[in-house]
Amino acid sequence: MKLMFISDIHGSVPALKTALDRYKEEEPDYLVISGDILYHGPRNPLPEGYDPKGVIELLNPLKDKILAVRGNCDSEVDQMVLDFPMMADYQELVVEDLRFFVSHGHLFDNDLPDLVSRDGVYVQGHTHIPMLKKVQTKTHFNPGSITLPKNNEPKTYGFYEDHRICIKQMDGSVYLEMDL
Repeated sequence: MKLMFISDIHGSVPALKTALDRYKEEEPDYLVISGDILYHGPRNPLPEGYDPKGVIELLNPLKDKILAVRGNCDSEVDQMVLDFPMMADYQELVVEDLRFFVSHGHLFDNDLPDLVSRDGVYVQGHTHIPMLKKVQTKTHFNPGSITLPKNNEPKTYGFYEDHRICIKQMDGSVYLEMDL
């Protein structure tokens, strides 16, 4: 199974279009969105191409292929216009023999939650900083932000296939990678 991970869209149509171009090229089974879909939030600058309605129009046709969780900038009114569930604080996905615990990250303070199983993968967004590291037997993975990266990091997304996680820049080049 192939999974593509994006986070922190923050209402940017150009950033989402680029990510969806990669989605079409890489043909994952699911697109996993770890929160902050439509709204840019009071602490962030207005993103390039800010158009929440345009983001809705791009994502809703993919509703059967999207697994999403709520970010700190997401709200109940967002769920009213999105055709896929996105209000859960976290989701667990079992892929092959791996358990992915997906959250936005704001509820766990960038720590590995106790809910992440042994040898599991904790997927978060929120910090807008790509990260891929082992913490004891678990993997901590943040695909970064496709819209508003921080700490001079590039715009990035994540990809899982065959027990390998990659963080890629928006041109598709590998930024970080790890075998699980």
